[in-house]
Amino acid sequence: MSTPKPGQGFIVSNWTAVDIGVYDTADSVVMTFYFLLVLVLGLWVGASLYAANIGSNHFLGLSSKGATSGIANAALQWVSSLQLCVLGWVVFPLYAKAEVVTTPEYLRKRFGSLRIQIFISVLYLFFCIFNRISLEISHCAMFLRMILGVDVYLAILVLLGITSIYTITGGLATVSLTNSLHTILMVFGSLLLTGFAFKNVGGYQELLNKYPKAIPRIISDGNWTAKPDCYLPRRDAFHIFRDAVSGDLPWPGLVFGTPCVSFYYWCTDQVFFQLCLAGKNKTQAKGGCLMCAYLKVLHLFTLVMPGMISRILYTEQVACVVPSECQKFCGASSSCNPIAYAMLVIKLLPSGLRGLLLSTVCASFMSTLASIFNGTSALFTLNIYTQLRPVASEKELMITGRFFVILLFAVTIVWVPIMDTGHSETLFEYKQAIRSFMTPPVTAVFLLAIFCKRVNEKGAFWGLTLGTVLGVSRLLIHFGFSRQWNCLQKSNCPSFLCGLHYLYFNLILLGICVLSMLIISLATDPIPDKHLYRLCWSLRNSQEERVNLEGELPWKRHSKYPLQPELLKEDQSCLWRTWNLFCGLDPQPSPKLAPEKVKEHSAASPERAAGLTPEEAAKRTEGARVRCTCPKPVVKWVVNALMLGLITLVTTGFIFYA
Repeated sequence: MSTPKPGQGFIVSNWTAVDIGVYDTADSVVMTFYFLLVLVLGLWVGASLYAANIGSNHFLGLSSKGATSGIANAALQWVSSLQLCVLGWVVFPLYAKAEVVTTPEYLRKRFGSLRIQIFISVLYLFFCIFNRISLEISHCAMFLRMILGVDVYLAILVLLGITSIYTITGGLATVSLTNSLHTILMVFGSLLLTGFAFKNVGGYQELLNKYPKAIPRIISDGNWTAKPDCYLPRRDAFHIFRDAVSGDLPWPGLVFGTPCVSFYYWCTDQVFFQLCLAGKNKTQAKGGCLMCAYLKVLHLFTLVMPGMISRILYTEQVACVVPSECQKFCGASSSCNPIAYAMLVIKLLPSGLRGLLLSTVCASFMSTLASIFNGTSALFTLNIYTQLRPVASEKELMITGRFFVILLFAVTIVWVPIMDTGHSETLFEYKQAIRSFMTPPVTAVFLLAIFCKRVNEKGAFWGLTLGTVLGVSRLLIHFGFSRQWNCLQKSNCPSFLCGLHYLYFNLILLGICVLSMLIISLATDPIPDKHLYRLCWSLRNSQEERVNLEGELPWKRHSKYPLQPELLKEDQSCLWRTWNLFCGLDPQPSPKLAPEKVKEHSAASPERAAGLTPEEAAKRTEGARVRCTCPKPVVKWVVNALMLGLITLVTTGFIFYA
């Protein structure tokens, strides 16, 4: 430090750690270890999110759409990347402040409504069984049939058995760990196949040149000739934004409709919210969301473009259009584009690496189903079973969750032969259609619950009911008329019923739900702010004590049966201990103190020594816990910078491929 001149303050020169002598190598090691620990925990959450999302339907579905229509469907993955930022920075922090462990529980606290909680829980179970589980089975069965040529039912049964066992016995911790391992395998395997694919096609520029020429030679059979639209590559194959009327993925639907579906999938689904809870704090959850988002940006190059390359290299098989030819190659009567990814694995990879890619697809299947099983069991146990049996002990709830996983396992087995017959080019559209028809009411109720405190229980419930009825009606009409969604067999559904693109219907239904919820809410009494502290965006930082709303509503269920402690006693028999171990309920009792040590322990307590009441001691303990898990400011800055980098990257991609 230099000597100040008269009339001047001190002038600070260049300080170093050596000058003050308080920072040494050990401090650097500790800080480095801390940052690595934060990074590992964030990556662990991100890997779990990614593995829960990416199933066999992504590997086969995105490559199939790449083979038939080009890169547009990669934009769905980019929208999901942006939605993960919404989850990490907006929605999950609010859920954390609401102190909930399931997303339907948030709605119960927000509106004080048991009927909304049950309604949403039942809808989620429907989505999981008829959408996510069924599609995973169908795509995995298709892939295993091509690669292994074995009994598909037996192969999937083995995979389901392994998945169910480690999900039942290990719970969320085991699911998160195995998901992390599966993510490493999936990323490495997909990058490996991408490298082989681009090498064989001649690079990115050759992909641009050759894809428009990937036209099958056989386009007719006797007097029948396929329409050009059925076998010619799209002229806009390398563009994301397509015609608003004739495009297979119209740009208004992509820009405005896709975020609606994506918000439901990422920000309200119990599976992903539960995995975010695995983070030590909100910053780690944000880091996990970012990791998953960056990995999804790669899907254009690791899943979509390999499908396009497969069409170039194996045009006659992947792009076949004559039914007799398609039957010969893949057993389908319309198209073989779903085999695009499998063709690359079979034809390009040497022995050994084929086994790696087979393991990759199996890992994606197992990780997705494990996450679904674990999330839905928590959803059922905490939102439905507790209402049927309010006196259930914690042990009973855990056993119920395990049994629900077994029930899902049985339902999945029943689905295997049903979905195995669904081999067609339309599975990806099937998934998107169900989500577009059914998710707008759920998206609307969560959006308004978070961002509009004026919406009350009556508006939310009746708007949700109206939207669900309209969505189910549209779904039944669509599937009632349209048995085949392909180029050769058009639907016989009247255009005024089925002519509207599913993304446009999604937007219209979302608007109807939002308007109905607002109108009904404005016509009825609002919820006082005292019930909404830290439950909606405008009151998220309020420090006021929240008054529980659900206690004032008439349909809150109260138990007539008091809890009987003698029913909860542990049975110490060997058989019962074995059962507890299988269910993950092996008790870990804390060491008990001798009677004469109790007073010493109490006197030694710092809270007791300070004369604090039990409530004050609890607050101090909680505050210490929160302080211990708070990340360093530099970690927050890095995470926020990476989020801005992700938004810039995705925006650049949209502009480049517009």
